[in-house]
Amino acid sequence: MSYSSFARYYDSLTHNVNYSERAGYICNLLKKLNHNAGLTLDLACGTGSLTIELAKRGIDVYGIDGSESMLSVAQQKAANNGLQLLFLCQQMQNIDLYGTVDTVVCALDSINHVINENDVQKTFERVSLFLNQGGYFIFDINTLYKHKYILGNHTFVYDTDDVYCVWQNNFEAKSNRVGITLDFLAEKAMHITEALNIFMNVLMIQI
Repeated sequence: MSYSSFARYYDSLTHNVNYSERAGYICNLLKKLNHNAGLTLDLACGTGSLTIELAKRGIDVYGIDGSESMLSVAQQKAANNGLQLLFLCQQMQNIDLYGTVDTVVCALDSINHVINENDVQKTFERVSLFLNQGGYFIFDINTLYKHKYILGNHTFVYDTDDVYCVWQNNFEAKSNRVGITLDFLAEKAMHITEALNIFMNVLMIQI
């Protein structure tokens, strides 16, 4: 999956996600676990919104994502917030860190985007390899219910100041996967014909 074009619109299309609230939830969860976040990895960090919110709360955090375009946006956003954060371009199943970490977070059902079972296993193995003893891996995933009834075969339309996006889902009952097609139309950014051919069958996710 390529996020090259998606990166420029990602924040606009996820404006309803309260990253500050999510960061607060993670911090509260770690407090309940009596766990000091220590050095923290934001895995599949995207444009760095959660990474930045965690850093604002004093957490020593850096981000990893498989998309250079997403990380370019993340780096600029961090700079705009007066933060110097490290962002690395690596695939989840192949992370190769400079050392161990105390906490790993992976939000917004990013693990669902790894559709190969072996790659899912590799992701957890790599996280375990670089996670200090007693550390925590905090993640969320889509459930089968969400795949069948929330995403299902539904179509969603997003009309923002930056982009017009048509999100079409195709649920595969045999595999419990959802195929997602995203069509973008951004008058100032690209021609219509280019927009309509971006990300066909962009995403296959599986629990």
